[in-house]
Amino acid sequence: MPRSPLSATVVPLLALALVGAAVVVPVGVAFIVVAVPALIGAVIAAVHHAEVVAHRVGEPFGTLILAVAVTVIELSLILSMMLAGGPDNSTLPRDTIFSAIMIICNGVVGLCLLAGGVKHHEQTFRLEGATSALAALIALTTLSLVLPTFTTSAAGPQYTDLQLAFAAIASLALWGVFVFVQTVRHRDYFLPPAGAADESLHAPPPTNAAAWTSFGMMLVALVAVIGLAKVLSPAMERGIEAAGAPQAVIGIVIALLVLLPETWAAVRAARADRLQTSLNLALGSALASIGLTIPAVAVAAVLLGMPLQLGLAAKDLVLLVLTFAVAAITLGTGRTNVLQGAVHLVIFAAFLVLALVP
Repeated sequence: MPRSPLSATVVPLLALALVGAAVVVPVGVAFIVVAVPALIGAVIAAVHHAEVVAHRVGEPFGTLILAVAVTVIELSLILSMMLAGGPDNSTLPRDTIFSAIMIICNGVVGLCLLAGGVKHHEQTFRLEGATSALAALIALTTLSLVLPTFTTSAAGPQYTDLQLAFAAIASLALWGVFVFVQTVRHRDYFLPPAGAADESLHAPPPTNAAAWTSFGMMLVALVAVIGLAKVLSPAMERGIEAAGAPQAVIGIVIALLVLLPETWAAVRAARADRLQTSLNLALGSALASIGLTIPAVAVAAVLLGMPLQLGLAAKDLVLLVLTFAVAAITLGTGRTNVLQGAVHLVIFAAFLVLALVP
């Protein structure tokens, strides 16, 4: 693998410096003009370093590292906004998690299938891994976001403390089992099928020192991405309010910004005919988003006595059912083309339109 470019080190550090500067410098138009390119550059750098680490440790560990790192930082952002906003942000975890699922299962997967299909016509992946991940994702989503709408022990679309504790433990346990299956028991389910492109066959892996350096710089880049997203979020919130958009749009914006590195990495992998890597990254990110976020926000809500509304509205339930039904068909054959990508992207467009105009 070629040596990391200087920009992959300099840009994340500059982006992190901007996050620090935002503490003392007003976030005006000039700051935003500088911060947006820095945010994009940090995303690209994070993906580069993640690919270096992935090349060293191999699949599926590389995609798992990026997914968990992004999810942990996303979680810290959600918790900080919950604590700062109080009861007004009781739906923020739900909105962000649901947005992440729709973005990943429709936006990211759709882009990967379309980009890979345009270049390679048809691509293949391992059915065992993709369907196992989808089954776990459907179960986690139903326990976390669907059932609270229909339970009757608590008023509104929320769980009682006991129900919330069960959902948190079940989410963490199911995610843990998935990671065990992905990395230990059935790792071969998540490796590229025979005949798919594998860049590890054509380039020597980086040294341990280079991999650890890239791992550290990946974390720096991810912290910078989330930090700049948080710094820019007040301006985005003001813009959303000025446009008269619903409060749920804030969750969509957070999820879009946080998932930028993973989206970029997944699309690059699909273009390189490594669709298995794209699906590992996409589905793994969605599972980590629920498996780690629900337990953490549940603990925060119970300990701090904060309201937590997790149940989805009827419109969102319909979109969720449609998404999982189409995903089951897409991932049910082991082969994909541009039509399937287009279908997922249309559903994603419908999600965005209906979020702005409920």
